[in-house]
Amino acid sequence: MLITRVRLSIMAALVAVFAFSARAEEPAVKRLLYVMTPGVRNYLEYGGAGIAIFDIDKGHTFVRRIETTASQEKTPDNIKGVCASAVTRKLYFTTPKKLYAFDLVTEKTLWEKALPKGCDRPSLTPDGTILYVPSFEKDIWNVVNAETGDVIATVETHNGAHNTVGSLDGKRMYLGGLAAPTLFVADTSNHAIIKRVGPFGGAVRPFTINGSQTLAYVCVNGLLGFEVADLVEDKGVYRVTVEGYKMGPVKRHGCPSHGVGLTPDEREVWVVDAFNKAVHIFDSTRLPVTQLESIKLRDEPGWVTFSLDGTLAYPSTGDVIDVKTRKIVALLTDEKQRAVGSEKMVEVQFDVAGKIVKAGDQFGVGRKEKK
Repeated sequence: MLITRVRLSIMAALVAVFAFSARAEEPAVKRLLYVMTPGVRNYLEYGGAGIAIFDIDKGHTFVRRIETTASQEKTPDNIKGVCASAVTRKLYFTTPKKLYAFDLVTEKTLWEKALPKGCDRPSLTPDGTILYVPSFEKDIWNVVNAETGDVIATVETHNGAHNTVGSLDGKRMYLGGLAAPTLFVADTSNHAIIKRVGPFGGAVRPFTINGSQTLAYVCVNGLLGFEVADLVEDKGVYRVTVEGYKMGPVKRHGCPSHGVGLTPDEREVWVVDAFNKAVHIFDSTRLPVTQLESIKLRDEPGWVTFSLDGTLAYPSTGDVIDVKTRKIVALLTDEKQRAVGSEKMVEVQFDVAGKIVKAGDQFGVGRKEKK
């Protein structure tokens, strides 16, 4: 009997140790990638419709698909943009016609609003209270109360409203349109245009900014590469052309490079190349930037962004790239074994209790703020 009790005690102790070890190995934060589909135009072959969720820490394995009121339409519209708030626990996305609010906890669509002149790629202030939503390639941005969806102001730019980047401090919104070679800057306290940056070498396409808001990296029509502008002083714009590659016809967007992003530590800038199915990497630690290397992708990219910790790059092709090694470490694949591609995705982090602790950004924005 004594031997049996000793054995049982040992077994109980071992079970406790193994249980503790298993808990200790669990990550303190669960990182999920929310991929909006259809996110390559309205093409359902790139992952269907709805929100496809992938577990970043489990090799980007497919977790589940969430249906939304948008994805349940008979013919789902293209998702134009996405942004999320850890503060309010909400995710917002747009189609050419509507803005949608989605609860990340209940996983239900809260409301949908048809905004004046349609919608394009929006941005959200860090406190989760205000959305800047570009009209669908028209002349205005709608400023929206993020709780109710009500329009509280209108910003006129007449530049073919298209892309919106918010500053880390929430004080500025950068407004780019595909009908003008100018980047507009709005003050979020009064929604007034306070600066015009440019002119660039062509109409402004996707762009990003660094954390301290001193530099903008801008794709423009007709350029395989990007242009860099000083946001503080008007020192002009300098042009960066990808070397060793030629331009050619592209399936979408009509420009050679439709996507540029900074790694969160701002040491590198990545720019996409549709014709050559590649992404090109530049050293951005000093100006002028220098070209480092290129990575071949499985399809034509039209966007690039990064994980919050900067270790992973996400071109819109569904290739997942290790930033340090430059290796493709995963391919996004859904429950039907389809290759998932999207230009609209965002990382959301949860703690062990299921509370949302951090949300990423659809744009590859720099995250080094002024000291």
